[in-house]
Amino acid sequence: MTISVAQAQLFFLAFTRIMAIIIHVPVFGGQNIPTQVRIGLGFALAVVLIPWVPLSPDAAAIGSWAYGVSIAKEILIGTLIGFSADLAFGAIQMAGSAMGMGSGFESSRIFNPALGEAGSAFDQIFVITATMIFLTIDGHHLVLIAMKNTFDILPLNGSLPFNGLEAIMKTTSMFIATGIHMALPVMAALVLTDLTLGLLARVAPQVQVYFLGLPVKVVMAMVALAMSFAIIFPNLTVLFKSMAENMILFVEQ
Repeated sequence: MTISVAQAQLFFLAFTRIMAIIIHVPVFGGQNIPTQVRIGLGFALAVVLIPWVPLSPDAAAIGSWAYGVSIAKEILIGTLIGFSADLAFGAIQMAGSAMGMGSGFESSRIFNPALGEAGSAFDQIFVITATMIFLTIDGHHLVLIAMKNTFDILPLNGSLPFNGLEAIMKTTSMFIATGIHMALPVMAALVLTDLTLGLLARVAPQVQVYFLGLPVKVVMAMVALAMSFAIIFPNLTVLFKSMAENMILFVEQ
């Protein structure tokens, strides 16, 4: 089988777009995943996801300058598509940070290699649980399907989408609101705990409220998180499904 230069160029363009997408999805291209694995995954997805139409061996190749511009366009398109995943997992990180802000876990922060950011142990618990839910509802399959559909909507070496700004603004506001909604039950429980401790300090001044409050707030935060998962789980499901839908919405002409 003879592979023309034009065919190889199209394959590299597809590989470029896919790599620009998966580096934004922690499950596929997180910083804790070795670079060789990410490159191998991108190559395999380019082979599997793209329905190739064989070109004749004498098909005209793209010129060097035009090909450089095409590569830059595919990187921009892939980054725009992957931004949806960044928003979704950023909303989860924001919700975890808001929950842990007054829980007593903020005194010790650890680095999360999946998201490339530091956070408290409470943040890590929430992010890991959300990632497990992402895999449980086959969110990774939805991402792959959306990735495949982007090549049908916006072919390789095509024009850039110019109407994605409005969709990005709406999606960003929606994801921020979702993150705040997920954090509200735990935040409300911690506020009530602070009010109770404040009243206790007024009623019984001899009680060391500061030292008493640290373990109490830790326990309340964990109990509130466990009880609020009945509300958080549907929000996470909607969040991840919207992420896959917005990957396509961002590139619609």
